[in-house]
Amino acid sequence: MMNDLPADDGFRTAFLFDLDGTLVDSVYQHVLAWKTALEAEQIPLSVWRIHRRIGMSGGLFMDQLLREVKRDLGPDAVERLQAAHAAAYHDLGASVRPLPGAREIIAALDELGVRWAIATSGRLETASINLATLGVDPKSAIVVTRDQVRYAKPDPDLFVEAARRLQIPIQQTIVVGYSVWDMLAATRCRALGVGFLSGGYGSEELERAGALRVYDDPADLLFHLDEICSRHR
Repeated sequence: MMNDLPADDGFRTAFLFDLDGTLVDSVYQHVLAWKTALEAEQIPLSVWRIHRRIGMSGGLFMDQLLREVKRDLGPDAVERLQAAHAAAYHDLGASVRPLPGAREIIAALDELGVRWAIATSGRLETASINLATLGVDPKSAIVVTRDQVRYAKPDPDLFVEAARRLQIPIQQTIVVGYSVWDMLAATRCRALGVGFLSGGYGSEELERAGALRVYDDPADLLFHLDEICSRHR
């Protein structure tokens, strides 16, 4: 699925933000929630192995984790795992906070007249916690969740759909995320990838996956915004 909008002669650009680990400090809450859910099904898995897959499609995430432990679960068990993860994440939701500069960069883009959207592999039931923490109302902002596309990262569907709703060609967007899955998705839809270190991946990993620039977090991107967004209108 590709964005088929015509190129804009004025070269407007837009930012497409991932949510977990990019705008909100929630990666490790997701890791612990998955750990809780997996243990309830007697599936032993090290925390670091879970962390390496946060941010990808839930189905792909589940396939890879179960491959690690050489298990094959039926649909009922998979549904229990997903429900247990959501419940455990809700229990941890009070500890989720916006990352430094997250609210400020959104405000700055609004001030500059630069459009933005949020595209997350999370389903609305968990993404809603993060959006509330960030102060973003999905009824007034453009937010694309896993529930709304056929495939999630590393497929580019989330970002393509966000660009479509912004009415800006995907090739004119800047995808901002913390994981290699974000950067791979950006590369696949020919968007510019910008990586953050705030979710636990290193600079070299993000650059190998396609990131043109890597910053610490939203505050660091805001400080260097003119490096990638010199023309605003």
